[in-house]
Amino acid sequence: MLNIITAGSLLEFSLGEVSSFPVGRVEEMNMFPLDFEEFLMASSETSALQQLRKIPLADFAYNKLFQLFKKYVIIGGMPEVVSNYVESKYSIIGLKDIYASIWNTYKSDVVKYAKNETEAKIIRFVMETAPLVRDRINFAGFGGSNYRSREVGEAFRALDLAKIIYLIYPTTQITPPQLPELGRKPRLQFLDTGLMNFASEIQTELLALDDLNDYYRGFVVNHCITQELMANGKNHIAKPQFWVRENNKSNAEVDLIYKWNNFLLPIEVKSGAKGSLKSLHEFMDIAPHSFSIRFLSNKLSIESVITRNGKTFSLLNLPHFAVSQLDKYIEWGIKEIEG
Repeated sequence: MLNIITAGSLLEFSLGEVSSFPVGRVEEMNMFPLDFEEFLMASSETSALQQLRKIPLADFAYNKLFQLFKKYVIIGGMPEVVSNYVESKYSIIGLKDIYASIWNTYKSDVVKYAKNETEAKIIRFVMETAPLVRDRINFAGFGGSNYRSREVGEAFRALDLAKIIYLIYPTTQITPPQLPELGRKPRLQFLDTGLMNFASEIQTELLALDDLNDYYRGFVVNHCITQELMANGKNHIAKPQFWVRENNKSNAEVDLIYKWNNFLLPIEVKSGAKGSLKSLHEFMDIAPHSFSIRFLSNKLSIESVITRNGKTFSLLNLPHFAVSQLDKYIEWGIKEIEG
């Protein structure tokens, strides 16, 4: 028997041309950009990594980890980019050419699998426009174009299959399974936050900010946390989802939903030390549990919160950089609450 290993960002397209696979003989694995832990390893930040893994985190470690996480959010986790960043003694000058090479290669490769020139043209347009999007999208007329919903949808599904730009759909469920609402507007998730920053030309702007959360309501940090959840997920096939309630009376949107045992836990990613919890309150009012999570620019804490309808629930506040330790902190938080 001959064992064959294949890899590539556009492998899904090539596999689609294979008529059949022998049952039980093919194992698929998804590879992701480096997560924050791996970024610290590559950067030889051994002490910072050790502190990150301590539950709960020591007070003296916060400032250093926030600084390193800011660099990670800006640079991203593409291995070649991180390698050059380390080899250049932690300078981001010169990384632009590497980002450009990666992004241009993706753009030139993915159109090879378009069914015709029209589809290739739409894919090119979508890849040029998507990095500038900050909110949920409509397929019809995407980016101010005259393209129809079906045309844009097919382009995005091709990019999703190539794992360059994912379509993240909302759910209206409060218990597993969290079925995606494919008829509702999705939001976009790029393969890598650093690559998205480059493609949208905001890296210089981000470098000038003292707090990355000041950029467009914390959009970039939210994107990076979603990327980490995908890389650290127990099931690397499933994509994260967010929760919505949309009706004539009110609209609510919780940033992310996280499956924990038999529960769906809501996750809010806030742009600063505080933030509105209106949507979180709406979720918790109907949830069959009383535990929620918020990532923010602050230290670890647990709050007791009362919804507008009088339900008491626990809110675990975590610093943004702690997403890789989420499971451990959920266990720690539950033990702290139960005493």
